[in-house]
Amino acid sequence: MSFRKFVDKRWAAATGAASVAATAAALLTLAAPGTSAAAAGLGGVAESSGRYVGTAVDPNRYTDGSYGTILDTEFNSVTAENAMKWDALQPSRGQYNWAQADRIMQRAEATGQMVRGHTLVWHSQTPSWVQNLSATELRQVMVDHITTVMTRYKGRIAHWDVVNEAFNDDGSRRQSFWQQKLGDSYIADAFRAARAADPSAKLYINDYSTDAINAKSTAIYNLVRQFKQQGVPIDGVGFQAHLIINQVPGDFRQNLQRFADLGVDVAITELDIRMQTPSDAQKLATQKADYQKSFAACWAVTRCKGVTIWGITDKFSWIPDVFPGQGAALVWNESYQKKPAYDGAVAGMGGTTPTTTTTTTTTDDGPPPGDGCTATYRIVNQWGGGFQAEVRVTADGPISGWAVSWTFTGGERISQIWNATASGTSGAITARNVSYNGNLGAGASTTFGFVGSGAPGTPTATCSAA
Repeated sequence: MSFRKFVDKRWAAATGAASVAATAAALLTLAAPGTSAAAAGLGGVAESSGRYVGTAVDPNRYTDGSYGTILDTEFNSVTAENAMKWDALQPSRGQYNWAQADRIMQRAEATGQMVRGHTLVWHSQTPSWVQNLSATELRQVMVDHITTVMTRYKGRIAHWDVVNEAFNDDGSRRQSFWQQKLGDSYIADAFRAARAADPSAKLYINDYSTDAINAKSTAIYNLVRQFKQQGVPIDGVGFQAHLIINQVPGDFRQNLQRFADLGVDVAITELDIRMQTPSDAQKLATQKADYQKSFAACWAVTRCKGVTIWGITDKFSWIPDVFPGQGAALVWNESYQKKPAYDGAVAGMGGTTPTTTTTTTTTDDGPPPGDGCTATYRIVNQWGGGFQAEVRVTADGPISGWAVSWTFTGGERISQIWNATASGTSGAITARNVSYNGNLGAGASTTFGFVGSGAPGTPTATCSAA
């Protein structure tokens, strides 16, 4: 599946589908009064091939200019830039602050975006009270933190960066306080705790300077291979890809592919491509080509799930503070204008730059079920008492919306759904498109999915198009 949007069951049950829609509309209005969401955007282009394009977000910037509008209309995935790191969530032992992380979750769920969790175990941005613990206490606190955070967002966060930046550039283990006190086993212990806390989440190890085949990426490759042999639960590898113009590795695709061949997913998790400032036309053209190369490397690997651009606008990029004299690393400039890099990203996905169009369709009674689109229902995973299903909607001709109907006859019940809204949870179900995946060209397709309880059946799904 391409990506997941999990709705908080308690919230959905309390508010109902109408209130969820109203919340989404309210958030969009807050971001940009008087405007409407774009039909596609980068996330829409990615979704057509079953992937995501995401961005790193700071909820304190939601009301800054066009930040909120671009966030809601251009991306189908978000990552918390800082709000889910240890120092933000548990600054004092046992005292959790969920406010900022919850804001990100609520907005993402209202707009139908997948959430990537970042990050659980990292040597940086971890409070001193953690670093000063004894080895015995440190191991237990690590497990407790992972369990508490992942349990709160269980079934709602699709991917977690469980361990972040655990290796040096030469391939040796980073001598962080985690490594020094707990030894090599702490990474495996973290992944086991994460799997126990949320069996549905995809668990990633994440690092930088691993985009090429080099000592560091090979060390992580060997670790993943070892974990697969030992049964340590690991689902994916994240490649941060903080790059410099004209330095995208020539073996980027081959590197992603060798990890995929181990049986794990891969993703570009923190992409930005910086330059010496000020920018000029030549630098921006090089940056465009480099964004295209980076996206194309992912799109060439079947198990590459998507790309997260580390921020929306150069106005808020972390680059100038860390690399003096460098910047302009993102695809929107400081005035929220698209840069050539935007078109490079689209080209790397094999698409064309999306435009917003208005189409008026006149019908008498609307199309009958099955007219204009087809739906394919399949079970992609199952376990004792539950299952995961995916439905692919394919347009016969250009459509601006769709509804898929089926009936559960064996007592199945939907507990979580993404990329669609559903009319109910059991019996006769109708799932409808959300804002970003209703417009499909002839032959184009999109997917939605859900987690259900009960023994999965194989119902016949019918599709109606608008």
